[in-house]
Amino acid sequence: MSDNAETKQPNALWENIKVIVQALLLAMVIRTVLFQPFTIPSGSMMPTLLVGDYIFVNKFAYGYSKYSLPFSPDVFDGRVLQFSEPKRGDVIVFRLPQQPDIDYIKRLIGLPGDKVQMRDGILYINGQAVPKQADGSFTSDYRLDPGANVPVFRETLDTGKTYDTLDQIQNSRGDNTPEFTVPADHYFFMGDNRDNSLDSRFDVGFVPAENLVGRASVIFFSLGNDTSFREIWKWPANMRWDRLFKGVN
Repeated sequence: MSDNAETKQPNALWENIKVIVQALLLAMVIRTVLFQPFTIPSGSMMPTLLVGDYIFVNKFAYGYSKYSLPFSPDVFDGRVLQFSEPKRGDVIVFRLPQQPDIDYIKRLIGLPGDKVQMRDGILYINGQAVPKQADGSFTSDYRLDPGANVPVFRETLDTGKTYDTLDQIQNSRGDNTPEFTVPADHYFFMGDNRDNSLDSRFDVGFVPAENLVGRASVIFFSLGNDTSFREIWKWPANMRWDRLFKGVN
């Protein structure tokens, strides 16, 4: 009886190890090829994305580059398996051109060849003003960017894509810019929080196509009031229930 017990114990241990390894491999494949979780750390995409939102990013939306892989190895250049192109208005995670180890998330505004400019707080694409209508006000629960009663304006692109933006400061530095012509194989990005976003209008510049990581897909978790994910006891009071499993527009 004792010999049988000793045989079963190592077998059970080995089976458990195999299950754990298989689960880890499956999680790595999903994270690398399909969906990757990201946390929103700043208010640059308010009101669309809030600090404390946890989102899934669709990594196969635009194919794959070296930045789709862990540690970004130089195994190939450009993008492969690209079955669809990024669309104006998509919310996209990309690698910062100047520091490719840093992820940014912004809205795609300019496609290759587009001319983009801000004039008096109005967005112009290829010489045409993007319609902008007042859409209420916004107040944040984020301590470092309270944004109390900030005017909200809804923009509608020529594709029909519509989304809200914030305009905290009239005639800010980002409200009047030179005209930018987007080079081939590059994109122009802006944050929805127009007066509080480092984007292609400033130091970010044009983003190469291979720096795109994926399209923001859905908010799967959201904590307000600067609540850390580790502070489980604060979850019930600070959970943004209305944002759970909300699609990213």
